[in-house]
Amino acid sequence: MVANSAESTLQLSKSEIRNLFMGGSLDGLSPVEFESGTHIRKVFNTQVIGLPESRIQSFRAQMRFSGRSNPPSNVSNIEEMVTFLIEHESSVGYLPEGTSIPNGLTVVYISI
Repeated sequence: MVANSAESTLQLSKSEIRNLFMGGSLDGLSPVEFESGTHIRKVFNTQVIGLPESRIQSFRAQMRFSGRSNPPSNVSNIEEMVTFLIEHESSVGYLPEGTSIPNGLTVVYISI
């Protein structure tokens, strides 16, 4: 997990990340995720969120219908994710292991 945050020491727990990506708010951070069906999103959903895509989509539909939250922004590939994060302050997203992290982004969580 990386973030475009003015706070270079920002660290997030797994539960904070899960809450953020499931519609909660966290210090003004805005989540960004890969499009549905991508391998990296499936890995993130199972290892970090702990739910299959179908359950996440169902929950988000309920939240959107009730007006309680909007789903995260979507990107289609790693390059788009990096660009989006750099261009949008307070955004947070996930990248696969081995991706070069550019200046301006801070690693806030590492899933092992």
